[in-house]
Amino acid sequence: MTYSILATDPETGEIGIAVASRFFACGAAVPYVGARAAVATQAFVNPLWGVEGLALLADGHSAEEVLETFKSRDAGQALRQAHVMDAEGRFAAHTGAECTDWAGHLIRDDHSVAGNMLTGPEVIEETSRAFAETSGPLARRLLAAMKAGEAAGGDKRGRQAAGLVIHRGQDYAHLSLRVDDDADPLAELERLLDVAGERYLMVAETFPTADNFSGMVDRRPIDAAIAEAEERRQQEGRPTASRATSKEDL
Repeated sequence: MTYSILATDPETGEIGIAVASRFFACGAAVPYVGARAAVATQAFVNPLWGVEGLALLADGHSAEEVLETFKSRDAGQALRQAHVMDAEGRFAAHTGAECTDWAGHLIRDDHSVAGNMLTGPEVIEETSRAFAETSGPLARRLLAAMKAGEAAGGDKRGRQAAGLVIHRGQDYAHLSLRVDDDADPLAELERLLDVAGERYLMVAETFPTADNFSGMVDRRPIDAAIAEAEERRQQEGRPTASRATSKEDL
């Protein structure tokens, strides 16, 4: 019911998952990302593959060990699909024999892609190709990859939902976006990412970390970064991507 990409950026240490599906709220069901590892659980979803998977990975188990453990325990493993990255940056994937065609996965050095109920293997191949050939922030690369997969056919049933999660070495998300029910969920996800770039991402840069419990408490750099982005947007003639209203609009 889904295709997804799990990737890491070795330069920034970011880990991310992007997903799209003709299934409501796939962004809530599929991605599980931690400080140093991640799991995408899909097809006939078993959320425990995500929850317990992150716990096992945090304890030092490899991606392959985690999947082998789940396959041995889960009577429904033939209906499951998952791909995993462990704390050492190693990838592993499982596509159950009873996942609905087309179903499959691929693994590269810095990412993995998996999907089921797809129009064909070209969906995951194009998703992978686009990720490898796109530069820039991890979130933008993941979105470009997903759009390429959709252009190649995507979910053979249509479109409904999408999600994007990025972690930066912390147990909480640096960025977490979801589109639960939309005729063009990846386009809506892109709009939300544009909105995040107008203010949210500047604030997220100052979030506390495990090594710095207070984070940045001086608002001036945040305000300056937001003002600079706003000035640049206006100079380029781009309207705000946000649909938010203020008191004056009501």
